Amino acid sequence: MDELTIQTLIKANYSGSLAETSIYVSLAIQATGVIIGGIILWRGSIALQKKKMAQRARNTYFETPYSKGWKRK
Repeated sequence: MDELTIQTLIKANYSGSLAETSIYVSLAIQATGVIIGGIILWRGSIALQKKKMAQRARNTYFETPYSKGWKRK
C-alpha cells in the first residue's frame, strides 16, 4: 500500500466514515445473499412444480369425442 492510501484510511477511521462504510458493505452483502437465495429457492420451486405436474395424470372425465375434435393441437 502506498502512504497516501494508508493516510486516507487513517483519516477515514478517525472521522467515523470507515465504520459507516463497513455497515454499508455488510448490508450490501446481506442483500445480495438474500437475492441469490431467493433466486435459488424460486428456481427450485419451479423445478419441483414441473416434476409434480409431469407426474399428475390428466383427468379424462371431460374428454369426449366432440371435445377432442374442436381443440386445436
